[in-house]
Amino acid sequence: MADKQIIATDNAPAAIGTYSQAVRAGNTVYISGQIPLDPSTMEVCSQEFAAQANQCFANLQAVVQAAGGSLADVVKVSIFMTDLSNFPTVNEVMSQYFQEPYPARAAVGVKALPKAVQVEVEAIMVIGHTDCC
Repeated sequence: MADKQIIATDNAPAAIGTYSQAVRAGNTVYISGQIPLDPSTMEVCSQEFAAQANQCFANLQAVVQAAGGSLADVVKVSIFMTDLSNFPTVNEVMSQYFQEPYPARAAVGVKALPKAVQVEVEAIMVIGHTDCC
C-alpha cells in the first residue's frame, strides 16, 4: 500500500468521529464528507439549505487547499441530501466553486445525516495529474 498522509486544517471542521478530514495516498486525496459546520464554532451554520450547501463547499475547499491542491484538482464529488428537491440549489452553489471542466459527481438522497443537517459533500482529488486522451 502507498504511504498515506493525514491532512488536517483548522479552516474546516474538526473530525467529529473516527476519521480524518482527508487522507493522501500517492497523488490521490480522499476528502471526508463535509457537513455545514462553521469551523470556528463547530455549530451548524444555518437551517437554510443554500447556506448549508455553501458551507459544505467552503469546508471542502479548505481541506483541498490544506492538501496542497485546488478545487480544479477535484475529480469526483459525492453529494448527500436529505431532500433531492434541493438538487437545483446544489447546482447553483456548486457553480460558485467549480468551473468547467467539472468533476464527476453523484447526488444521493439519504434519510438522515450527522447533526440533522440537510447536505454533506465528499470528494476525491488528484494532485499533479495531467490531462489525458
